[in-house]
Amino acid sequence: MKNLLEAPAVDTDAGTGSSLTASVAIQVRAAILQGIYAPGAKLRLDDLRREYGVSLSPLREALTRLAAEGLVQITDQRGYRVAPVSAANLLEVTKLRIQLEVMALTESLAKGDDRWEDSLVVAYHRLGRLEREGTRDERWEKAHRAFHLTLFAACGMPLLLRFCGTLHDLSDRYRRLFLVRHAPDANVPDEHQGIFDAAMARDAARAAQILTRHLERTGRNVMAILNEAQAADPAPYR
Repeated sequence: MKNLLEAPAVDTDAGTGSSLTASVAIQVRAAILQGIYAPGAKLRLDDLRREYGVSLSPLREALTRLAAEGLVQITDQRGYRVAPVSAANLLEVTKLRIQLEVMALTESLAKGDDRWEDSLVVAYHRLGRLEREGTRDERWEKAHRAFHLTLFAACGMPLLLRFCGTLHDLSDRYRRLFLVRHAPDANVPDEHQGIFDAAMARDAARAAQILTRHLERTGRNVMAILNEAQAADPAPYR
């Protein structure tokens, strides 16, 4: 499998069972986020076992982890499917993301030290450079995720960070699935810069305002395309 968010190759001869499970989870997660495994598609264990070169035990553990993240559904008789998509789920993800990310951002700006600031500068520099070049490949995806999560990294709340990471991935799955054939939103680079500038100035209210607008716009853009797709062919969204 190629180009999966730089997921490490699975090595069946090295590492512990836990690291093997984590490696498989990373690769399957990336395939789902990129739409390689379509929403609602059945995940056949024999096919995946051959694809990733692992036994059934770490494969099942990896899929169970992804089920906890909302990317996989466990069906009857120990079967697995890619989680479906829907307008209701997108709306829920967007609302939760706004609430939790604003909370995490506010806490991070209050607690962040010089090291956190340095990390944020690096993360924004990488993202901004790619956006100025007009690059929207997997390098941008990786830099985009890193920037958003670095914003919250100093919040001092591990559970909140975990939730933000999961919601970011769920939201990005919708964006990748439904905006892939559309030109990037021209507002996004300016909003990223605005969030960065406000964060560096420790202006929590301004940073939260721009972040909220940023997430709401992405949600609306995806929702419009999702509704068009559902109207054209409702079967995949049942």
